[in-house]
Amino acid sequence: MPVLPGGMRMTTQRREVYEVVATSCDHPCAGMVFDRVKKRAPSISLATVYNVLETLSRCGLIKQINVDRDATRYCPNLEDHAHFYCEACGEVTDIYRKGQGNIEKRWELPDGARVTAVDVALKGRCPRCVEKS
Repeated sequence: MPVLPGGMRMTTQRREVYEVVATSCDHPCAGMVFDRVKKRAPSISLATVYNVLETLSRCGLIKQINVDRDATRYCPNLEDHAHFYCEACGEVTDIYRKGQGNIEKRWELPDGARVTAVDVALKGRCPRCVEKS
């Protein structure tokens, strides 16, 4: 059985949860992941899904996305990017910076600081919700 970063085994449950998150573009929360995995692995529990999501996050295979007090969502995209959160419908979308240069050159950081991760969320209304209002 393949091994995860950190030496952990890739169990059947971990594989199922990872495949669901990796093929999702909607940044699902644990409940959404559970509903999708349950169709593929009916015996899996919600507690197992939470534990697997935590393990996959710690191993660096997925990212946790936290916007305000909303449920934690999960993102398979490990590239440097930010998220746009629609305050009306709750949709979370990957967004990318325009322009060139590394992260240290785009932000005013303390002298000598080094960025190890990017976790930026912008909030507003998505085009569909703007059109509706």
